[in-house]
Amino acid sequence: MRYFRQMDRLVPKMLDALTPGKKTWIDQIIAATSVNAGDVEDATFGDCITHMISFPWKVLFAFVPPPMFLSGWLTFIVTLALIGVITAVVGDLASIFGCMVGLKDSITAITFVAMGTSLPDTFASRFAAMQDKTADNAIGNVTGSNSVNVFLGLGLPWFVAAVYWASKGEPFMVQAGSLGFSVTVYTIMSLFCLGLLFARRKMALFGQAELGGPQVPKILSAVFMVTLWILYVLLSSLQAYGYINV
Repeated sequence: MRYFRQMDRLVPKMLDALTPGKKTWIDQIIAATSVNAGDVEDATFGDCITHMISFPWKVLFAFVPPPMFLSGWLTFIVTLALIGVITAVVGDLASIFGCMVGLKDSITAITFVAMGTSLPDTFASRFAAMQDKTADNAIGNVTGSNSVNVFLGLGLPWFVAAVYWASKGEPFMVQAGSLGFSVTVYTIMSLFCLGLLFARRKMALFGQAELGGPQVPKILSAVFMVTLWILYVLLSSLQAYGYINV
């Protein structure tokens, strides 16, 4: 009988320890300040390097409220705000770097700024691809992120600016510059990308899956998509600097 009473006390504690979202602030800080989240024995040299590089950000995010508060909503809101801050910092640093090396604003925007602000989405898609059974979340995260950038990231500032200038009695106008050519090239590259995804789903050569599949076709698909991005940046840059007149 005493054995069963001990089990009744131990089992809930063990279940709480195994339940996701039960970490405390102390646990988060210890994991953030330790290499490989405290698992030093299995840590590699690469883990040590990435820990040193990301240490300030890991410590900052360690102070995010644990998911045990308000069913995780507080964690979600604070984390979203911190991601916005990091994105703004990375975007500003990329813009400053572009000015220092003499790049045009349009080229800086589609290269350094875009890469810096897209890194969180890239890692999120990677984790989704590794953990989920389907490719829906990994690919859907990309389209969802782009829709936020286009519809909200452009729409909200333009709406605020339009209201402000309307209150001043003046029209709000934004010069397109080389935007038309860049968007056209982007649309063409996107069609090639969608064609590849469709082919991967239908053809046995690719394993009939958007992600994964046989090793060689998988690598070739990745190289093809990276090549599309390089061509997009190259053509947009040539047009911005006057080498392509359209």
